[in-house]
Amino acid sequence: MISKSTRSVAGQVLVFQVALVVLLVACGVFALILQSERDTSAEAKRRSTAVAQTFAHSPGVLAALQTPDPSKILQPLTEAARRAAGVDFIVVMDTKGIRYTHPLPDRIGKRFVGEIGPSLAGKVYVESVNGPLGREVQATVPIENADSDVVALVSAGMKVKNVESQLARQLPIILGAGAGALALSTGVTALVGRRLRRQTHSLAPDEMTLMYEHHDTVLHSVREGVLIVAADGRLILANDEARRLLELPSDVEGRLVSELPGLDPETKELLDSGREATDEVHLAGERLLAVNQRPTDREGGPKGTVVTLRDSTELQAVTGRAEVARERLRLLYDAGLRIGTTLDVLRTADELARVPIPRFADFVTVDLADAVLRGEEPAPTATDMRRAAVYGIQDDHPLSEQGRLFDYLPSTPQARGYGSGRSQLVSDLPTATGWRVQDPERAKAIIDYGIHSLITAPIQARGVMLGMANFWRAQHHEHFNEEDLSLAEELVARAAISIDNARRYTREHALAVTLQRSLLPQAMPEQNALDIAYRYLPAQSGVGGDWFDVIPLPGSRVALAVGDVVGHGLHAAATMGRLRTAVHNFSALDLPPDELLSHLDDLVGSIDQNEAAESAAGVVGATCLYGIYDPVTRRYVMARAGHLAPALVQPDGTVTFPDVPAGPPLGLGGMPFQTAELCLAEGTQLVLYTDGLIEDRRRDLDVGMELLRDALAGHPGRPPEETCQDVLDSLLPERPKDDVALLVARTRELPPDRIADWDVAPDPAAVAGMRGAVSRRLEEWGLSEFGFTMELILSELITNAIRYGAGPIHVRLIHDRTLICEVADASSTSPHLRYAATTDEGGRGLFLVSQMAERWGTRYTPQGKVIWAEHALPEALRQPAPTPPGADTPPDEDAC
Repeated sequence: MISKSTRSVAGQVLVFQVALVVLLVACGVFALILQSERDTSAEAKRRSTAVAQTFAHSPGVLAALQTPDPSKILQPLTEAARRAAGVDFIVVMDTKGIRYTHPLPDRIGKRFVGEIGPSLAGKVYVESVNGPLGREVQATVPIENADSDVVALVSAGMKVKNVESQLARQLPIILGAGAGALALSTGVTALVGRRLRRQTHSLAPDEMTLMYEHHDTVLHSVREGVLIVAADGRLILANDEARRLLELPSDVEGRLVSELPGLDPETKELLDSGREATDEVHLAGERLLAVNQRPTDREGGPKGTVVTLRDSTELQAVTGRAEVARERLRLLYDAGLRIGTTLDVLRTADELARVPIPRFADFVTVDLADAVLRGEEPAPTATDMRRAAVYGIQDDHPLSEQGRLFDYLPSTPQARGYGSGRSQLVSDLPTATGWRVQDPERAKAIIDYGIHSLITAPIQARGVMLGMANFWRAQHHEHFNEEDLSLAEELVARAAISIDNARRYTREHALAVTLQRSLLPQAMPEQNALDIAYRYLPAQSGVGGDWFDVIPLPGSRVALAVGDVVGHGLHAAATMGRLRTAVHNFSALDLPPDELLSHLDDLVGSIDQNEAAESAAGVVGATCLYGIYDPVTRRYVMARAGHLAPALVQPDGTVTFPDVPAGPPLGLGGMPFQTAELCLAEGTQLVLYTDGLIEDRRRDLDVGMELLRDALAGHPGRPPEETCQDVLDSLLPERPKDDVALLVARTRELPPDRIADWDVAPDPAAVAGMRGAVSRRLEEWGLSEFGFTMELILSELITNAIRYGAGPIHVRLIHDRTLICEVADASSTSPHLRYAATTDEGGRGLFLVSQMAERWGTRYTPQGKVIWAEHALPEALRQPAPTPPGADTPPDEDAC
């Protein structure tokens, strides 16, 4: 606090005043000491001289000097006089300086220490010497006779030590008086400094200087008016800017605010009330003043108010323009955020129509070339323009509805803007005529509705004209101007890129979807083993690699396949087509599911190796589930390569997920695939699907499986078509992130009366008996007209089995959509078709079979092989698909 106080003006004044008082008191004390010392010395000399003169003229001194022993008479007299006069010695001596008296008797008779010449001349002589008593101050006077002759001398004096002791006795009084004066002066100075400190608020000199500089700046330089009003309403201070703004006279200080000339009544009321105000706008002549008023006694200051005045006349206009610019920037910023959120042309056009309302326009219509909506290149003229979006502040507007097709006439602003690529401004629609030619009745309705202004801005991106955006204003806005035209152009330019991106995406997506759908099954093949229903949904981000297939196999069997290729786009779709083709080719070999997947795995591996150098996008990671259903035995054999296991819906509505050995995804190699064999009751539904159906970022895989179980369970007898739709509705969002393939197959059983089985002895003589048995069965089925052909085919196949195969030999005849005969034996040797020479005796049997049968082939079983042949039947003789049992019909398990 001391350090802080000494930095202030009051503190420094106090220090200076105390130092001055101390100096003055010290000088006074020193002067008193000198004066006392001088006075004491003078008093000692005066006393010594007076004592010496008095004794020299004392009666009896001359008489005593004439006696024979002057010392005897004079010594007592001098000692008595010394003690009475308060001196230290009185010495009487002769004219030669020999002492007659002395306070020290042993000094009598000795020579006087001092100068006696002046005294012998009749003068009084005062001096300071080192005498017998020490340092002495002595006065020597002559003793004269009646003739005025000097007959003796008298010296009286005092020791200097005694003189100084007198001064020392006076010194405490002098110092006490000085200390009192110092204390009194310091107290008075402290009171003055305290008052000065209150008045200066303990400010330092540089702060005081800065304060006065600020004060001068506020008064004369600052470009904001400042008024200080006392509590009684009198104006204490008004700076130059306040005088200028309020046009105040020069003698305004000290006058009441209510008496100031030229002030607006509201301004006077505000200044006189003393209430707080923040940026209140008041009139001062032709000026608009922003007034702020605050009390001055918040920090303990005097009561009153301080008022600041700011000329906001020009600021109001600038603020209005800045607000308009800020609103436009905010509109463009919102457009960047809200336009182009999807790659859908119509959605993007709708976003463009919604953003400017109601801040920029009352109604917005977006017209796009019809080819743009299909992803194609638009025409060079404003024909075939489709209204893609229309939006406004009200729904009862007379503007054309969404979806309408236009052929704009050349006189319309839309046609001019589309052809020139420049925006068109029609600031006053009622007086313009060119736009009315398109539809006079609707134009009249638009004007009657109150729409008065139009801006037509072309939507163009990358040098392609896509359409037009029309901005309409009604009574809620002023007419469009040139500044509005530039804003509309920038707004549409931001949306044009998004619309063109959506157009390009639409084109690419359509191409990819077309490619993928061409690679997927276009229709289900005719067969009687399964009731089939399927769904394929492309992903929101584009087509993917999910696929499925239903492949009829010999013996009325049907192969079901479903797979997934990692990724999306044309590459995934093309890869899917290659895999599906490969599965068809391998199925033609009638391979078991595990062997087919092994061959497919090798194929994928070779594809990856061949494409590694050209592209980093391989096929590794593709999955597949392949299974074969036999309606004769109701057995379903399947294997999977990294794919999800199917779901089985039993005829009673219960759902299970069979435990199928999970092989690695295709292309990895190194691990064999394993099969699982199931015996299915008739009416069981096989549900094959890809991971897009159950996987989602918002839920775990187990949750998706349970949702699938819930969607399938509890609906016995539900048709596959309904099952597909219910599953998709239950599990998929509106716009799935991944593509989905779903295949639902309900099993059927071939009736026993359509199947004939025989065991054949390995003897050529047994062939004739088999021909007879086959003829009788064909006659029972009403197919006797095909007896000769089937007898010939069976004869050749059985003869080959007896001659080249191994027993046991089994023959099976199946009446389905075709007439199928199968000959099975225990040999794995496959017959080969060859052309016999004219000289050969044999080798023509399989050639006859191939000519007479629709198709034939060989498939291998764990017990050997089966050679089969199919004979086509007319439509009228084909057996219809068997009706599946009802939900209440118990399944037949004996066939398995």
